[in-house]
Amino acid sequence: MWTLRATSIRSVRPLCRTFSQSANRCDKVVAALYRGGEAAERQPRLLATLENELGLRKWIEEQGHTLVVTDDKDGLESTFARELKDADIAITTPFHPAYISAELIDRSPKLKACITAGVGSDHVDLEKANERKIGVYEVTGSNVTSVAEHAVMTALVLVRNFVPAHKQYVDEKGWDVADIAQNSYDIEGKVVGTVGFGRIGRLIMERLKPFGMKEMLYYDYNRMDAETEQQYGVRHVETVEELVSQCDIVMINAPLHEGTKGLFNKELISKMKKGAWLINTARGAICVEQDVAEAVKTGQLNGYGGDVSFPQPAPKDHPWRTMSNSWNAGGGNAMTPHISGTSLDAQSRYIAGTKEILANIWNGKPQTQVNVIVEGGRYVSTAYGQR
Repeated sequence: MWTLRATSIRSVRPLCRTFSQSANRCDKVVAALYRGGEAAERQPRLLATLENELGLRKWIEEQGHTLVVTDDKDGLESTFARELKDADIAITTPFHPAYISAELIDRSPKLKACITAGVGSDHVDLEKANERKIGVYEVTGSNVTSVAEHAVMTALVLVRNFVPAHKQYVDEKGWDVADIAQNSYDIEGKVVGTVGFGRIGRLIMERLKPFGMKEMLYYDYNRMDAETEQQYGVRHVETVEELVSQCDIVMINAPLHEGTKGLFNKELISKMKKGAWLINTARGAICVEQDVAEAVKTGQLNGYGGDVSFPQPAPKDHPWRTMSNSWNAGGGNAMTPHISGTSLDAQSRYIAGTKEILANIWNGKPQTQVNVIVEGGRYVSTAYGQR
């Protein structure tokens, strides 16, 4: 039996589908997914959409459980919040995250697991999850290639001043080569650094190495051994300040937690090389939005790019949607929606991982260790700070 339940959000009716069947042991799974519309109809591999339901509805029901999907996720009166009250398992994605707060967890007494179909669990109150002994899981590694490619692409787009060049061409306003070339550089010979040297940070450096970078630096509280540093051609620095002061290009590849929230603020940005580029495909809240926008306007940053904002989707008045160099109309802004880790190839990987996590829960099997963020009332992963 299909049912529609909806509330009005920006004149769009959020869809909620449920299927009920009798079973001796039935878990209710609630998933917050983004609406795919015609694109989801054309492309069945868009698994993370509301319409395609992770590609898991049939399988979940065959296991004797129920699935509710909705795109209405914001606030305590949202469809997601209402459905979570009697749910056992929550599934969200980094691209359309439902923020599972302590208050929301308190209102959901049956909740036993929160799964990120993708990578990144900062949208869950992890302290509260530990207090309740709720397991928090994600599909580690599922998006690393996709995000690394997007980050390198963003660096090239910014350094070569591609966005205003493309806009000039398609707007049919004639060619003004000088207007573009005044702020276009080669990436070869530049110093690049990454804040965070996990799976994504390493893949980015691996892909940048053939470009002939002058030097590649990394900052991470978990320093690599000498052999790994030599393999990737990187040098470790002791502080974030030391890294940003030396780099032409800074990549953010760190998870969001209390130690990284608001890290890139006016003070830290002022310590960067004047005219540096900053790329963030990690989490939007790692950067102070207004400080970044002002730095792009004044030229302290030559450009900022990435695909993450806070909140998500970014509201229409978010400063990153309109920021630009004051002297280079449209330049210095290489922002996109949160798409880096949701290529069709990545979706197939993180949906397979989500299915594995669910199967382990229902079959009483241990989870793959790298997928566990918190479990049994304790932090298993160190990705959210040294605990």
